[in-house]
Amino acid sequence: MEHIELFFKSIFIDNMVFATFLGMCSYLAVSKKVSTAVGLGAAVIFVLAITVPLNWLLDQYILQPGALSWLGDEYAAYDLSFLSFIMFIATIATMVQLVEIVVEKFSPSLYNSLGIFLPLIAVNCAILGGSLFMQSREIPTLGLSAVYGIGSGIGWFLAILAIAAIREKIRYSNVPPALRGLGITFIITGLMAIGFMSFGGMLTGGDDEAKSEDKTAATEVIENEVKSETETENTLNVADNTNKL
Repeated sequence: MEHIELFFKSIFIDNMVFATFLGMCSYLAVSKKVSTAVGLGAAVIFVLAITVPLNWLLDQYILQPGALSWLGDEYAAYDLSFLSFIMFIATIATMVQLVEIVVEKFSPSLYNSLGIFLPLIAVNCAILGGSLFMQSREIPTLGLSAVYGIGSGIGWFLAILAIAAIREKIRYSNVPPALRGLGITFIITGLMAIGFMSFGGMLTGGDDEAKSEDKTAATEVIENEVKSETETENTLNVADNTNKL
């Protein structure tokens, strides 16, 4: 259940584009055609699915304070967390280079259409953001980090695919001259971000019910305590009156 919840949350609620606005440069530049958007989105899914778990392993066994204790007690005091950015970027750059080689080999047309934006995945803030969010949110297991990486990549893929499909249709629409191009794209992105905000309560209904049940139980406990105190006071008052008589 935890894996499913994290998966859907990373796609819809914590969407890289619509919730944190990461990866906007590639999102705007490569979303003019659906075909190129699909290719870049698939590459982002692959890179996030590989780099987030790899960076989780680096963070758990090398970078965190005391993570080197598996080498011996004399290494337990080392703290290499200041190397996080360098190690994460090195892992991402390696995977992006692998993706670039594979795309150039098996799909030269897609490689040419993506152009400079394919190697720029290495400096795409959405890719690095996935690893940094994984680290800051302290995702506990390797499996959950893989789910988070795949979900974040799918969320970014859905965002660029949606805006690419809309931009292809907009070419045949009567858009005011002042808003043509990036202007109307930013407006549509903002509207889609508002739409994705509606998913915010998708996974919190059970929490709300649990909280309401806890509040009800707490209220009942307080009422019972008040009643017992009132009965005790009444009993004492009766006893005092009896003694006076």
